[in-house]
Amino acid sequence: MISRPSRRIWEALLPSVLNDARATVQHTSHGLLASLQSVGCCLDAAKIHSSTSRNNSSTEETSSSESTPLQKQGPYATRIKSRGVIRFDGQEVIKFLQGLTTNDVSQFDEEKQAKLPQPTPKQPVQVQPPVYTTLLNPQGRFLFDMFLYKPVYPVDKLDRTGSSPGSNGEGLPVLFADVDAASAEDLIHHLKKYRLRSKVEIQNISNNLSVWQRFGGGESKDSEVREGADSVGWGGNKDLTGSTAAEGDAHGWRWYTDPRLRDLGSRGVFPANETPPLVEANEQLSEEFYLLWRLEQGIPEGPTEIPTGEALPLEYNLAGLNAISFDKGCYVGQELVARTTHRGVIRKRVMPVNFVKDNGEEAQQAVAPGAQIQDKRSGKKVGTVTTVLGSRGLALMRLEVSQKEAHDLAVDALEPVHVKVVRPKWWPSQWGHEDEQRAVSSA
Repeated sequence: MISRPSRRIWEALLPSVLNDARATVQHTSHGLLASLQSVGCCLDAAKIHSSTSRNNSSTEETSSSESTPLQKQGPYATRIKSRGVIRFDGQEVIKFLQGLTTNDVSQFDEEKQAKLPQPTPKQPVQVQPPVYTTLLNPQGRFLFDMFLYKPVYPVDKLDRTGSSPGSNGEGLPVLFADVDAASAEDLIHHLKKYRLRSKVEIQNISNNLSVWQRFGGGESKDSEVREGADSVGWGGNKDLTGSTAAEGDAHGWRWYTDPRLRDLGSRGVFPANETPPLVEANEQLSEEFYLLWRLEQGIPEGPTEIPTGEALPLEYNLAGLNAISFDKGCYVGQELVARTTHRGVIRKRVMPVNFVKDNGEEAQQAVAPGAQIQDKRSGKKVGTVTTVLGSRGLALMRLEVSQKEAHDLAVDALEPVHVKVVRPKWWPSQWGHEDEQRAVSSA
C-alpha cells in the first residue's frame, strides 16, 4: 500500500483537492479515488492498489498507460484557473504573430480547416483547429506559451431557423489566446513592444472568458469526432452531426482536440458565467487533477513549469508537442532553435518522475521544485526537479542516466528519496538516442 500523509499536511498544501474530493466523492469511482490517493489525498473511503509503487525499475513505458485510473475513466472536466484569455483585433494580427511565435499561425488564413458533418444553428460546416505556440527571447529561451483560437463566425453556421446563414459576426476578434493568467499582462506588454505601427489591438478579457479542459481515457476515445469526419450524418454507430453539435453552443463556443497531443483530451474557451457543453456536475474536478494528468504524460505548461528566460524549447519537448514549425519564416529566437535542430543532439529533456522511499513506497510531499537529482554512483548532478504534485513530478534529466535504476538516482530531501524516471509513450522513437544516431550517420 502507498503511504498516506496526514490530513493536516495535505490540507496545508493542496486544500482545493481535498475540498473538491469531499464534495464529489459520492459521484466518484473507485479508480478516481485511487488517483486522489496517488497524489497524497487522505480520504478514509479511498483504497488504492498500486502495482508500480514497489517496482524498482527507473523506466516504465509510460506512467499513465497502466498505473493511473484516470487513463481508463472519464471524461472529467476542469476549469483551468491558472489560465487567462486575451483577444487580438486588427487587420494585421496574423502577420504580426507570424513574426513572433514559434508555430505557423498563417494557417488561420489558409484552407486547413477541419470539416464537420454539416452546418447547424450551433455548428459551422468547418472549424479551424487551435494552434499551440510559444514566444522566445532573442537568445532562443522560452518566454510564454499560447493556445490560439479562431472564433466561429455566425455567417459560417445556420441561423436559428436552420434555413439560411447567420449574421456576419461583427464584434468578434480575429483570434483568442489562452495564456498563463499570472503573466497575461506581461505578455501583452511584451507584444506591444513589437507592435510598432501594426494594426493590432490586444486586450486582456480573462474576467469574461474561462479556459476548460476535458480529460481522461473516455475523452480521448471521442477525439475523432472533434477532428472532423468526412462522412455526413450517421457514421458507423455514431451520430456525428449530433455529436459535433453537442460540443458547442449557439454562440460558437466549442471544444477542440488539444493541439499538443490527442491523448490530452479537449480544450476550449467559454464564457466565464457558463458551464461548457458536455460537462456534468459530477464530472467537474479541481485543477490539480488536470495537473496530475499532464505530469503522468510528461507535458509541462506555462512559465511556472517551463521557466521563463531559461528553458530551451527542444529540451522541454515543445517540438514534439506541435509548438514549433520548422518550415515557416523567421521569428524571434529562431536561430538557436534551428542550430540545435541542425546539430541533432539533445542531451537533456523534461521527463515524468516518481519519488519513492527505500522500501519502495511512494514518497508523498517529500520533494520541492528545484531539488537536484544526483547519480549516487558518480556523485554528479544529473537532473533538476521542475514540478511536483505529491509523489509525481517533472524533471529536466540528462538522457544518458535516465535508464538507470531508481536506487541509483536520489534527490535531496529530509529522508532518502529515490527517483524513477519514466519515458512517455508519445515520445518519438529517436528521442533519447540522438547521440547514437549522429555517431552512426558520421561513421
